[in-house]
Amino acid sequence: MRIAVFPGSFDPITVGHVDIVRRALPLFDKVVVAVGVNSQKKTLFSLEQRISWLEEVFASEDKVDVASFEGLTAHFCNKIGARYLIRGLRNASDFDYEKTIAQLNYTVGHELDTVFLISHPAFSHISSTIVRELIRGGGDVSPFVPSEIKIPAVDDK
Repeated sequence: MRIAVFPGSFDPITVGHVDIVRRALPLFDKVVVAVGVNSQKKTLFSLEQRISWLEEVFASEDKVDVASFEGLTAHFCNKIGARYLIRGLRNASDFDYEKTIAQLNYTVGHELDTVFLISHPAFSHISSTIVRELIRGGGDVSPFVPSEIKIPAVDDK
């Protein structure tokens, strides 16, 4: 079985994330959308909220599982039998960063391969960081998040 992991913080999930997952589905038997828990990183939304959103967005996709993990992504992949990582690339800066991480994951993850999918132009400007800033500023994020996601009012955290 070809299992791939699409890791991220998904704080919150964006339409760009959804596009990457949907484009990866024909390539793999299963795609695990995995929320990485990093105690050093301050998130806007709770782990439970992010998992709930992911489960709702991908409810109709039999080939998508949602999970969370702590520690190294490569170790999580090895634990669940995933041989592939999926990463979306929006620009050259993403590539430079992700290439280094992919090479490390290949070694640490015992030949764990990373598959890069280049963002469609319509999504290349969208990031969770930008969406969080819009949320904090009281902006309308509906064009940037899946329609299933209803962002609650957030006080500046």
